[in-house]
Amino acid sequence: MGLFVRKVRTGSGATAVQIARTKRGVQTILEHLGSAHDDAQLAALVAIARERIAEMNGQEQLDLDALAPASPPQSSGPIVTGSRSRLLWDVLEDAYAGLGFDGVGNDTFKKLVLARVVEPTSKADTLRVWDELGVPAAPSLSTVWRTLARSVEQDWRSKIAAAAYAHATRSGPLTVVLYDVTTLYFEAEREDKLRKVGMSKERRVDPQILVGLLVDQGGFPLEVHEFAGNRGETLTLLPVLDQFRERHSATEVVVVADAGMLSASNLNRLEDAGFGFIVGSRTSSAPYDLAEHYATVGNIVTDGETVETTRTMGAGVNARERRVVWQYSHKRKIRDNITLNKQIERAEQIAAGTRPAKKDRFVTLGTGPGVNWARVEKAREYIGLKGYVTNLSTATASAAEIVAAYHDLFQVEATFRMAKTDLRARPMFASTADSIHAHLTVVFCALAISRHLYKTTGVTVRRIVRALRPLRDVTITIDGHELTATTPPTGEAADIIAALRPSVGH
Repeated sequence: MGLFVRKVRTGSGATAVQIARTKRGVQTILEHLGSAHDDAQLAALVAIARERIAEMNGQEQLDLDALAPASPPQSSGPIVTGSRSRLLWDVLEDAYAGLGFDGVGNDTFKKLVLARVVEPTSKADTLRVWDELGVPAAPSLSTVWRTLARSVEQDWRSKIAAAAYAHATRSGPLTVVLYDVTTLYFEAEREDKLRKVGMSKERRVDPQILVGLLVDQGGFPLEVHEFAGNRGETLTLLPVLDQFRERHSATEVVVVADAGMLSASNLNRLEDAGFGFIVGSRTSSAPYDLAEHYATVGNIVTDGETVETTRTMGAGVNARERRVVWQYSHKRKIRDNITLNKQIERAEQIAAGTRPAKKDRFVTLGTGPGVNWARVEKAREYIGLKGYVTNLSTATASAAEIVAAYHDLFQVEATFRMAKTDLRARPMFASTADSIHAHLTVVFCALAISRHLYKTTGVTVRRIVRALRPLRDVTITIDGHELTATTPPTGEAADIIAALRPSVGH
């Protein structure tokens, strides 16, 4: 059995380079390395093939040239002296500069951010990522640690937030921002001042932190803040908004948030601070808000119809009248009905004694567990409805505009998903408050680049990396002459580059 380099002329005129073997007179193709369009590319692919064959069996290779035009004899074979994913790195550097993050003025920090976009991993393992990408002048691990410490000492996050805001407002001022909170847990045994056990969105009992993210209506990140893991969600919104307004002198901003931010005192503080708000309302409030409307007009609503009501929130001197917009959606009714039927099924199981009693909806205990059918029927009257509490007047925003603004909240949820999956905000190997702050600053930058590339190309950052990372510049030396063979982008890679080219440098 022998391994050899096989070269085949393709229909397009290129030369395909493959690794093949012969066993008992039968040839088998083991690996297709690519197609060369000129002599330099061909020499590079042949050199790579020979290196791989040497790794496979450490023996002499037989170069089968019978299926391709003979190459001129060489006094010495080509030697690969370098290889890098230049095209991918150039795309990421262009995005970094285009967002204004070069204002930080630190090359190591930039390389940390771009490596996280390519392959999220620990800071120590990032050195491997740089090496595999062929990044020139890659920093040492000690330089990485010093850079992260400096990012906190010199508050680089403020510079990055200023650049992000400038990018988001390049076409005009922001009037609406979206806010949400998530939790990031730590596989740690002990709590500290920041990492605390609290209400976990992932139903865990590990120490965690709260991360508040402010984005524009397109999901582009504007601010990221970390809070102690046992802090109430409602207590995170105002500090983030205050810093946002102070940093950018932003006035008359409307914030959109989910029902987790809905408390009378929280809304009063927002209003007193001068912010407009649109906050999701819990469906359990529908019977009280809509009672008068149903009594006078009836409970027949059409798909997309909105109903305006008011609600007194707070007590005593803190009581304020709030405008509430309710919208009915047939699609939402279908989803709500599925959820409702599952809740009824669980209540029936508890009543039958086949399921332990918990804090399930529609369960009455009394002398024994049972199903509260009156509550079930009342709940059926209001499925398909979603409420929105706001301090905006009808002259400022119509009911349809209130609903549309809240629906944009999925953008911040999508951004959080990208942070947790594509950029792997955790597992986090940082443990001190400063190192966590530095880590989230890197993630924040990588998140901004990812959202920017997605908006520009319509392709997720994972697909961009998969398409561009294999395209490498291979530097080879033949008889003392240095050549560079570049693999041209084709297919999806070519489409991505075509979409990005107009934005390079902007």
